[in-house]
Amino acid sequence: MTSLDLDRWPIFSLLDPDFRNSIVQACVFGSAGNEAMMVTKDDDVYSLGSNCCGCLGLGDSQSSMEPKKVEQLCRKNVVDFAYGSGPHVLSITAGGDLYSWGHNGYCQLGNGSTNQGTVPMLISTNLIGKKICQVACGSHHSLARTLEGEVFAWGQNNCGQVGSGTTTNQPTPRRVTACIGSKVVVQIACGQTSSMALLDTGDVYGWGYNGNGQLGLGNNVNQPNPCRVAGLTGIFINQITCGYAHSLALSDEGTLWAWGANSYGQLGTGNKANMVTPAKVATDKGRFVEIPVSAFPGL
Repeated sequence: MTSLDLDRWPIFSLLDPDFRNSIVQACVFGSAGNEAMMVTKDDDVYSLGSNCCGCLGLGDSQSSMEPKKVEQLCRKNVVDFAYGSGPHVLSITAGGDLYSWGHNGYCQLGNGSTNQGTVPMLISTNLIGKKICQVACGSHHSLARTLEGEVFAWGQNNCGQVGSGTTTNQPTPRRVTACIGSKVVVQIACGQTSSMALLDTGDVYGWGYNGNGQLGLGNNVNQPNPCRVAGLTGIFINQITCGYAHSLALSDEGTLWAWGANSYGQLGTGNKANMVTPAKVATDKGRFVEIPVSAFPGL
């Protein structure tokens, strides 16, 4: 998020102009964009907002209308955040360390318990020696991708979104091995209760909840293991993203494909019918170059 983007979010209007100018990275979350994490030029991490379930990482659940330091993350070179709707929050450092905090009723923090986390804690179970380079969150489950292209998942698994072949919640990070275990994953994404992975071959796999066709498999059947999206065969995909219940994929030729829930027209297909297989999004504006990441329809 650039400094110009800060103007889009009312929560940043609370900040002193000098502090705003010091922000180099920000993550806005919460049901109404009422919570935020910020990284400054000095490599300090701050948060402010309503602090539901301790998601600001300040050690309590008290709201803060002024930025406060998240001491556990300061000077750690935090490079990315992800958040669920609990909310729970994940962050990763340039060195590949993974931290989690916030709501934990479904083990989505990956620490082996269901205790709420009010401060960031390093997650190391099954990740020792692994460098995490990307994280993604569903409503109550989490994914992490390593530099080697492995995927680890944990948290709520009622629809198979952890990819373990069961529907039992996963309390700590577990490597997703079925179908993609011997492959190199280059990107991950989460919907509300679904998961997606993009391989270095350009193939896309999905698992978890599929009631709206968001896995793109041609049906509405939940999948507890990764399944290849056959509708994209022969198309090299280089970017994926998931909304609340729909999915997007961008090809190397600049073509956009969409599938899943479409009650708000979020698929861009010219109608509001759900799509259970990828549909090409027509445009007269030339090539698509990037797709955004958001849990909200079409944002």
